[in-house]
Amino acid sequence: MHTPAGAECRFYHADYQRGRSRQECRLIARNRASERWTPDLCRTCPVPTILQANACPNMVLEARVGRRFGLLRRVAVEAFCTLTKEEVAEPMVGCGHCHEHRPGADILGLESDEESQNEKE
Repeated sequence: MHTPAGAECRFYHADYQRGRSRQECRLIARNRASERWTPDLCRTCPVPTILQANACPNMVLEARVGRRFGLLRRVAVEAFCTLTKEEVAEPMVGCGHCHEHRPGADILGLESDEESQNEKE
């Protein structure tokens, strides 16, 4: 669904059926430690960009609304890889290991670092 900022995001939901006016971010709603979400946060939210750049099925996102420098409200995103069981430092790129386990990785020349080092020796 399109956010108020115009980006496509699978976590944004709006319900205007029969006079209702309900908007929510389902990703932030899952996090109880987050501050309250408002539609203006969609302008600076990194989640739509992350979803567009990285479609890894093993990456789980967690977002919360927090204050930056005590003034600006921003969406902070953390990512976790369920395959490697580690936190993803750069959600736009991914963990760097999931592509090794996908079918066709050997055809495309996407080898693991250990395999490529063994071949060089």
